[in-house]
Amino acid sequence: MNMKNLTKKLYALGLVLLLALALTVPVSADAPAPAEDGAPAVAETQDNTVGWKAIAAGIAVGVAAAGGALGMGIATAKAAESIARQPEAEGKVRTTLMLGLVFIETAIIYALLVVILIIFVL
Repeated sequence: MNMKNLTKKLYALGLVLLLALALTVPVSADAPAPAEDGAPAVAETQDNTVGWKAIAAGIAVGVAAAGGALGMGIATAKAAESIARQPEAEGKVRTTLMLGLVFIETAIIYALLVVILIIFVL
């Protein structure tokens, strides 16, 4: 994969994330209603943390899954390329690949745990 193609994909991913954020703006657009008798209304603050938690959880899981998928794909491609170049080093390359994939998957699971904490604890 050349650098130009990777740059285009990153721009496309950024635009998709920007669109997702733009579509979540109405969640935070609640304004207090004016008083009926013309007197200044006491601003009642609504607890809007549920909406923000949903946005934060969606973004966190999405970024973690996308980053993990990109990392796993690149690592697998490089491992296959190195095995093709040196078939006698297949065992060492495969072991290193599996260890790297486990670390990447662990980072994704940590992101999932953080999201669960955001939703249920905070």
